[in-house]
Amino acid sequence: MPLQLRGFRHPLNGSTLEPGQTQLRVENIHLAFGGVGALAGVSLEVRQSEILAIIGPNGAGKTSLLNSISGLYHPQKGRIVFYNHGREYELTRMKPHQIAAAGVARSFQNIELFRHMTVLDNLMSGAHVHMRAGLFSSLFYWGPAQREQIAFRDFIEDIIDLLEIPAIRYKKVGALAYGLQKRVELGRALAMRPALLLLDEPMAGMNTEEKEDMARFILDVNEEHGVTIVLIEHDMGVVMDISDRVVVLNFGRKIAEGTPEEVSKNPAVIEAYLGH
Repeated sequence: MPLQLRGFRHPLNGSTLEPGQTQLRVENIHLAFGGVGALAGVSLEVRQSEILAIIGPNGAGKTSLLNSISGLYHPQKGRIVFYNHGREYELTRMKPHQIAAAGVARSFQNIELFRHMTVLDNLMSGAHVHMRAGLFSSLFYWGPAQREQIAFRDFIEDIIDLLEIPAIRYKKVGALAYGLQKRVELGRALAMRPALLLLDEPMAGMNTEEKEDMARFILDVNEEHGVTIVLIEHDMGVVMDISDRVVVLNFGRKIAEGTPEEVSKNPAVIEAYLGH
């Protein structure tokens, strides 16, 4: 059963779609910085409840694509459409905080946590996108703001249990080992109750044991709670093990798409990674 936000009865997965339905459509995206092209005519679809891996050599445009979906970059051409709550959102016309409220959350290649705050406070910061109490009541912590904070705190405790980090909930993030910080960043993204979760190299810099743990958490979030996941990952073993489909970029263009097995045998993909 999905995690429930006690008192609000909202699941961890914020999607209203059925598994297999199109949740995100990227249509002919072009992105350039000055005269340097980052993405050239990239199109793809993401389906509800799947894990889609985006792979490619360094500089292929993978992070630029995630930044375009999350609103950090604005493509010069093309559309990115997200379907949720019975609505169609054109993400290319929205700001990052609006995209987050629509149901898209992400983590970053470089950890972007509040290092001097506790794990619990970092996780609570992710939930603020859904809080409804006004500024006055939030400042004085009374009435609706107090009840809302209590309900969200219960939800955050569920995430802490899911990620197996109860022992560090009151520790400052900056004092944690790198692998635990990556786990906290995943938790903060989950606190936003995403329909679509974007993960930029969630296992970068981890040892084998930490990668296995992170892969298990990603699969739990996807399989048990139905959250759709798009991830960038360089470890091909991880990609082969946990992905439903794979999209391959090279020099800003999509050169292959299919199951992990199909992509691994594609001559264009082999050439992009290994050369002629």
